[in-house]
Amino acid sequence: MKVDLSEVGGSSDVAGLVSDAAVLLPPATIPPSGVVPERVEALARGDRRMLIERTLVSADLAALLLAYSAAALFDSGLRTRVSLMLLALALPLWVVVTHFCGLHNRDDRRPGHSTLDELVPLGQLLTAGVWCGVVLTWLAGRHDVIEGGVVFWASSIVLVPSARASVRAALRRSPGYQQRTVVVGAGDVGQLVARKLAQHPECGLRVVGLVDSAPRPIRQELTDLPLLGAPDHLAGILAASRADRVLVAFSRERDEELAEVVRQARGLGVHIDVVPRLFDLVGPVGDVNHIEGLPLVSIYRNSPSQPARWMKRVIDVVIAAAVLLVTLPLFAWIAWRVKRDSTGPVFFRQTRLGEGQRSFTLLKFRTMTVGTDDAAHREYVRQIMTSGASPTGNGLYKLDRRAEVTRFGAWLRRTSLDELPQLLNVLRGDMSLVGPRPCLAYETELFEPHHFDRFLVPAGMTGLWQVTARARATLVEALDLDAAYARSWSLGLDLWLLVRTPIALLRGGTTA
Repeated sequence: MKVDLSEVGGSSDVAGLVSDAAVLLPPATIPPSGVVPERVEALARGDRRMLIERTLVSADLAALLLAYSAAALFDSGLRTRVSLMLLALALPLWVVVTHFCGLHNRDDRRPGHSTLDELVPLGQLLTAGVWCGVVLTWLAGRHDVIEGGVVFWASSIVLVPSARASVRAALRRSPGYQQRTVVVGAGDVGQLVARKLAQHPECGLRVVGLVDSAPRPIRQELTDLPLLGAPDHLAGILAASRADRVLVAFSRERDEELAEVVRQARGLGVHIDVVPRLFDLVGPVGDVNHIEGLPLVSIYRNSPSQPARWMKRVIDVVIAAAVLLVTLPLFAWIAWRVKRDSTGPVFFRQTRLGEGQRSFTLLKFRTMTVGTDDAAHREYVRQIMTSGASPTGNGLYKLDRRAEVTRFGAWLRRTSLDELPQLLNVLRGDMSLVGPRPCLAYETELFEPHHFDRFLVPAGMTGLWQVTARARATLVEALDLDAAYARSWSLGLDLWLLVRTPIALLRGGTTA
């Protein structure tokens, strides 16, 4: 993504925005630069953290007790005094261990953290804990608890994540879960961050305003978002806006001045996030390392081995074949409905580009009337091939073609079932289950050089863009995500995206 930080809006635009900020925050509420007021109330920061921790702990304990009750019904050996004493000792130990493993505070630290992100550590802890209990019970002379231990382990593996997912869903609907967030920087990047947070309420960050002394013209989607003032007044702005979190996304201020502002915010106990420079080169897989306190953001060299590629292909064939077999009745019903709904073929065939820019014929269930011209789509692609593009009236970065879409086709698009025939593309080797969106040849005319990295891996039915953004991202942003996936590809990333795809589909939206 190109980000020109040197350009700002005209002087009249900036003057108008600054005058609006003066109305929102009277001068009396903003202390002089360098003056730090007392800590910004409790702001419910601690209350929010305690709410999350207590809710997760309660969910864990309830799930473990339920799992133990189910196992005890199956195996009477778990109803003995020894087993019950071990359970009484294990429950508080579970709370302590999960706390030190960070399984209670990640929601407060990481926007959008979900139960899926902690399945592996939860599974490891549950497995180790249950089998340690079985061994101790065995050593205590009770040799008849193996079957009950297996039932307890299997039940807890299902119930603990399920309980956590349920309470998280309830928490995210609670006003106490939302964090009031101030974005420092009203340039391209700052406004991009604000827009993405508005589109992803599950992150729990509600942007209350932008802070910048020389903002760019505000995007159409953010016109209701106020400009709160300049960064050197951040301490007073945080107090007046009762903010819980500050997200630094570049600004025209000098680095030394911005660093001092961040130090002030940290002194107020506000959570701080920083968008790194060269952020568009940092993929979804990486680490922050330190050399004598100097943080380094590592961008891993992607060199997948041949066995990893073979394993990816095996996973593609096995899952695609299984899904096709299971959905065969649905496949036949959709084909019948498409044919019945309008005249024309069942399948829509279109030439797309896959790995190495090799062309192949993509299959979809037809959702539009026969003979629809692609000229409108070509023109729309040119319009949205910029980070400053605005969404259409439906709030999506997708051409609204309701006049050409059939009645049944609209439902297929809404559910993404129009893409079911792409499983045949996967079996044929044209595509993978996970990968960049298969693009059209004319779209490459508008690519920037780094966007061609997306052709290093096979195109996919789902991917990083489809799971994290879907049609709520501009084409440039989608291409950046595709390129980031290709640079960071791994089997682990593929499995993570496969698991998250059903959730993305249930949340709605449409894919390209």
